[in-house]
Amino acid sequence: QVQLVESGGGLVQPGGSLRLSCAASGFTFEYYAMGWYRQAPGAERELVARITRSGDSTYYANSVKGRFTISRDNAKYTVYLEMNSLKLEDTAIYYCNGIIPLPWGQGTQVTVSS
Repeated sequence: QVQLVESGGGLVQPGGSLRLSCAASGFTFEYYAMGWYRQAPGAERELVARITRSGDSTYYANSVKGRFTISRDNAKYTVYLEMNSLKLEDTAIYYCNGIIPLPWGQGTQVTVSS
């Protein structure tokens, strides 16, 4: 069945970096544009970044533009999110999903705190 497994989250100080990974299975990964989403406490889930099926085009929310980089490896069925210059407001649970939604994974917690 379709499965999305996020990893790489953790506790980091402001200004620090993390690299998230999302391992996909159960569907033809290269057919799906993919995105990273996040949900902070008390807030709705929001799209952070997305990448086309081939990886040749990306989009970023204004709040992360210039700090986050999305990439993918279709051979490994994996999408990544490199996060630099992290801010307190980046604290959230991060999820990956297709732009055409698939069943959600459990996400990975990112906490930015001094």
